[in-house]
Amino acid sequence: MARLRYFAICSLDGFVADATGRFDWAMPDTDVHEFVNDLERPVGTYLYGRRMYDVMAGWDIDDPDRPAVAQKYAALWQRADKLVFSSTLVEVWTARTRLVRRFDPAVVRQLKTNSMRDLSVGGPGLAAAAFQAGLVDDVHLIICPIIVGGGLSALPRELRQSLDLAEQHRFTNGMVYLRYRTVG
Repeated sequence: MARLRYFAICSLDGFVADATGRFDWAMPDTDVHEFVNDLERPVGTYLYGRRMYDVMAGWDIDDPDRPAVAQKYAALWQRADKLVFSSTLVEVWTARTRLVRRFDPAVVRQLKTNSMRDLSVGGPGLAAAAFQAGLVDDVHLIICPIIVGGGLSALPRELRQSLDLAEQHRFTNGMVYLRYRTVG
């Protein structure tokens, strides 16, 4: 059975984007990007909402000007299946991608049961629905050494979820990786 993970790169105060929508401060250096690539290798299916899909769809384009580490990530992303949950998106334009009109926890449970590879939920909005449905098994966070003071929260505000720290790693650039398992 696959595990459903939530992965986010966020500020120290818990935001994936600042109040203006910017997240350039979260761009990983080569060491962090290699680490992220290793984290993403077990993922066979990505679950996205519309906005996160819009951000991630750029990885479907082969760009020879990308650094080698980014090209490796693009290859990982392109090999994975993608489900986009959106009632407003007309169509998807990336390979191996299916549009689903609404989030259905039963569909995700079935995917977890039938998949040999992990699933990853991307974006705090869809992650909130997955958390509320009790579907998230692991939380992967890379904390950036910056306080942005507000914006798009990495984690749902109303959620209460016990976690066990399973792994931690400190990078030379000041970023910190934390992996938690959900409890209960």
